[in-house]
Formats: sequence, C-alpha cells, structure tokens
Amino acid sequence: MREFNYSAIKDQKWDSEILGLIAAIYKEAGKHELYLKQRPEELEKLVEIAKVQSTEASNAIEGIVTTNTRIRQLVEEKTTPRNRDEQEIAGYRDVLSLIHESFDVIPITQNYILQLHKILYSHMNNPMAGRTKNVQNYISATHPDGRVETLFTPLQPYETPEALDRICAEYNRVIGNMEVEPLIVVPVFIHDFLCIHPFNDGNGRMSRLLTTLLLYRNGFFVGKYISLEAKIAKNKDLYYDALHKAQIGWHEGNEDAVPFIKYLLGTILSAYKDFDDRAVLVETKLSALETVRCAVANKIGRFTKQDIRELCPALSLSSIEGALRKLVASGELKREGKGKNTCYYRAY
Repeated sequence: MREFNYSAIKDQKWDSEILGLIAAIYKEAGKHELYLKQRPEELEKLVEIAKVQSTEASNAIEGIVTTNTRIRQLVEEKTTPRNRDEQEIAGYRDVLSLIHESFDVIPITQNYILQLHKILYSHMNNPMAGRTKNVQNYISATHPDGRVETLFTPLQPYETPEALDRICAEYNRVIGNMEVEPLIVVPVFIHDFLCIHPFNDGNGRMSRLLTTLLLYRNGFFVGKYISLEAKIAKNKDLYYDALHKAQIGWHEGNEDAVPFIKYLLGTILSAYKDFDDRAVLVETKLSALETVRCAVANKIGRFTKQDIRELCPALSLSSIEGALRKLVASGELKREGKGKNTCYYRAY
C-alpha cells in the first residue's frame, strides 16, 4: 500500500497561482470575519439558503433528486422523507446540520468519519452504513455510446481501514504542529479520501461534507453562507477533470495533486467573492424593488428568479416576483419562457 506523508508537502515549491489563491482567500476571510462580528443577525437568511442549496446540489451530483418544494420542506421543516432519494437527502441534511452546530468537537478520525457516514444513511436500511467497503469499487465514466471506462481503481477493501487511519493521523499531525498551510492540507486530504474511496456508497457526498468540516475547523466559514456544493455542481465537469488528473500515479505515490488543489481553492475563493456581493445587498436598507434592481445590475446574460433569490435572501419570494414584474413592465428587464423555464435578462 502507498505511503502517506503530509510533512513532505511543506518542502514542495508551489506555483504563483496557488500562492495567489491562498493569499486572496485569507484576505477575503478577514473581511468575512469582520462582517460576521458586525452584522450576524442579518446573515442568518444566507445560512438557510446555503443549507438548502448544499443539500440539493451535493445529492444532485450523484443523481439523487426531488422537487424544489420538497427540498425546502426536507431541509427547513425537517419533514419526513417519502422515498429513497428523499431518505438520502434527509441524511445529508442531518450531517450538514451537525457539522454546522458542532464542527469544533468532531475530530478528524476514522471513527468519527464512520459515524458521520452512518448518519448519512440513518433514514434508510443500509447494512453498510458506518462501515468501510466490503467490495472493490471503481471510478468509471460512461461514454455517449454506452461504453464504460474505468478511470481509477481505488484501494481494495482490506487496505481501506488502515489507509483511512493513516490519512487522519497525518492530517492531525501536520495541522497540530502547524507544519503545513491548512489550505494545502485540506484539498490533499480530500483527494486522498476520494482515492481510497472508503465506502460502498456515499463517497462523493462524504468528501463534500468533510471539506466543509475541515474548512470550519481551520477557520474558513464561507460554506455556511455560500454553498460550496452548489458551486461544484455548477461546474462538475471541471471538478471531475481536476480529480482525474490528480489521481494519475496515486498508487505509486507520484501523483500531482496540484490540479485538484487549484480547483478547490478556486471554488473557496469564488464563494468568498459571492459572499461579498450578497452581504452588500443584505446590508443596504433599500425597498424590495431597489434591492432587486441592484441585484440584476450585476447579472450578465440570462438569469432566473432563483438566482435573484440567492442574491436577496432578506426578501420573500413574493416580493422578488413583484419586483421582477415591475422591472419587466418598466422595460428594464426582458422576460422569456414560461413556468419553470422563465428567465430574464437586462434590456440595456
């Protein structure tokens, strides 16, 4: 089995792009922290929207879906799931809520990761919930002609528990000793986790939950207010491409994790930038019409009512709909499509 030595990371020479991303994230995190201290109540709406988006997007990446109404009912009202997809969605909701509330007392160990996996499947009868895999799994791609190609073969089941222990121990050692920059160690840990692929099911969702947990434990809380999972889902081809490139040579210990590190750091920075945009709209005391007008002023191309709802979390859905109608009537916006397919764009 390959070796895991995170101390070696500190001697690696990182290119200017990675160093620039890290510096920019720290700058944004400082602004973020200041804003949270000054206006914590005004940002609670962002938390609720992010929870719904994160739960919906992370499950949708794996093909687990339900309606927008049901997602909100499952996450916000904690209603009872009706089918298998909703059971999986409810499990994700529960783990995410636990991380939000108790991240500081959830250590990074195999035992705790197994417990989180058990909660992920707590609404359904899955005999492998909270247990590492008992069959070999593969990371595959299905081509348009139906041909299935194996892109990567993770560790075998008998190797998995020890490997999971090792990456947790290495992570805790270098973070505890402050040997390596956390924003480098976090993506390296997540990449190793995905290469081990420790569970029969739920590896992708667990990796995204662990990303949130690790970031919170290192003081980066943007995922609480802006959904990282939604950003990954929007550009999932880039996510899979970066992961695939970083997996080459992993078994031999000569992989290049840089593509995945850059991808994850870029996603985190993008979330911080989004937070800035939304915080300005939350902070400014404007009428519903003026708030929506400010939000659409920053939109290029087509956008939906949901896009505006994300930018204006303090407004009710009916207020946003009313404002959009007025902007269409005044000629500031154009509307096209009907029903769920309705979208808008700026007229000038």
